Amino acid sequence: MTEPVTVVGAGLAGAEAAWQLSIRGIPVRLVEMKPAKMTPAHSSPYFAELVCSNSLRSDELTNAVGLLKEELRRTGSLIMLCADEHRVAAGGALAVDRVGFAKAVTDRLLSRENVMIVSEEVVDFPEGDVIIATGPLTADALADRIAERTGGEGLHFFDAAAPIVTLASVDMESAYFASRYDKGTADYVNCPMTQEEYLAFWHELCHAKEAHVHGFDDGGVFEGCMPVEVMARRGEDTLRYGPMKPVGLRNPRTGQEDYAVVQLRRDDAEGTLYNLVGFQTHLTFGEQKRVFSMIPALRDAEFVRWGVMHRNTYLDSPRLLDKYYRLREEPRIRFAGQMTGVEGYVESCASGMLAGLTLAAERLGLPLPEFSQETAIGALGYYISQGSVGDFQPMNVNFGIISQLGYRVRGKRNRNAALSERSLAAVDELIKGELWTCVSL
Repeated sequence: MTEPVTVVGAGLAGAEAAWQLSIRGIPVRLVEMKPAKMTPAHSSPYFAELVCSNSLRSDELTNAVGLLKEELRRTGSLIMLCADEHRVAAGGALAVDRVGFAKAVTDRLLSRENVMIVSEEVVDFPEGDVIIATGPLTADALADRIAERTGGEGLHFFDAAAPIVTLASVDMESAYFASRYDKGTADYVNCPMTQEEYLAFWHELCHAKEAHVHGFDDGGVFEGCMPVEVMARRGEDTLRYGPMKPVGLRNPRTGQEDYAVVQLRRDDAEGTLYNLVGFQTHLTFGEQKRVFSMIPALRDAEFVRWGVMHRNTYLDSPRLLDKYYRLREEPRIRFAGQMTGVEGYVESCASGMLAGLTLAAERLGLPLPEFSQETAIGALGYYISQGSVGDFQPMNVNFGIISQLGYRVRGKRNRNAALSERSLAAVDELIKGELWTCVSL
């Protein structure tokens, strides 16, 4: 109990793991190389920086990520606490003011007397119990040591972020506020396009100049973060069935659905900044300005952040890790976050929570928390450790990896609701244990 656990990396997973250990009285040495050294995707000195979208996706229990968020809330997640405190309007989704959220996570960890913050780059595995949560942009020196330790060069895919514009620069004469299917409040700025406007935009997008990213090819992109120009090259109507789909949006000026629609989602609490939903890109900055300004409502838009692309590295986890994210050959070493093959902000948080909880249980001499495959948290641990078939690929949480009911429920939403009800009942039973009653905030 006296030797601190070293948590390397203060992203979503590392911050969550450090919190779960700290509130159970276990000293933590949290090592983060920012702000002394930054990656190409980071710009803020705060912990838990959201480098891509500011959305944590659906908040509904009929959606698997909505279930995962609710499990995390009930089990005492720091990330969910701060996300809920800094929520911004986004219809049925949970989106956050990214700066306010990251600052809140940072402030809470700084306030913990048993958390020592160390600002330095880690180049080798620390001694003792350690959680490596350095994310998909792990610095080269440590990445090389991980590859040596795990007997492989590591797998990787490419991730991209969307541009952000100021609301004041959006031409609202050519746009309107609404949420798809009128779900929730009218939180999105919708930028419609006629068929002629869309086809001209599509043609230029397909032929726009891309920034060079070492090792990039279209086949190495995670589907959930596919650059918009890569999607466009798949066919004329691909975008109209993806991020530019008009379905569920009725233009108040015409009373009809438009041919194509670009949605903007609030990116800060004040509502002054909006990001282009689904417009992850690795076009050059000049081409982003030229092509995206072809969207009528964005013809004079002020871009305060351009889209960027970076490499994401992840482990061959089914070979290397158990369901608690421990290195099978050396269990004192745990991994957490996207480098384990969980894909997404909330999933990264869940891996950090489980890594922190199980290490806390070991330190306290308590039984390990058994999140079964009936829960979203447990299903992710099962997937990365043994649930993959064929070549291992990063995975968002989904109901397909959660144990099925064993009886028929009519209708997808009803079935998902029943799965969520069962999962939350299991979590509620779990948190009655001593691992939660010993918490000190």
